[in-house]
Amino acid sequence: MIDPVSPLAAAGVGGATRIAPISSDHFQIRPVTSGSPEMDFEAVLGKLITDTANALRKAEATSINSVLGGASVQETVEAVLSAEQALQIAIAIRDKVVAAYLEVSRMAI
Repeated sequence: MIDPVSPLAAAGVGGATRIAPISSDHFQIRPVTSGSPEMDFEAVLGKLITDTANALRKAEATSINSVLGGASVQETVEAVLSAEQALQIAIAIRDKVVAAYLEVSRMAI
């Protein structure tokens, strides 16, 4: 027999669900709706992409401003390093998503 992946699977809860706290000791299992105020995976990835693009734009603008003499070297380096870090995070997440997709695609049906 195959062990359940999570306690929700053991309880026979199908579809997307979210565990919502009722009190400090009790939780309620409820379905996730597209209008939920909580962020879902798509929203998190969208925010990541937007934040990365904004960091890259800011670094580019700061670099151009520095060449024109409007920004200090420290501001330029900080903006470029921030953009580099955001890009590395986005690339690492992309690699994990692709690896997960490939793993799922290799599963037997």
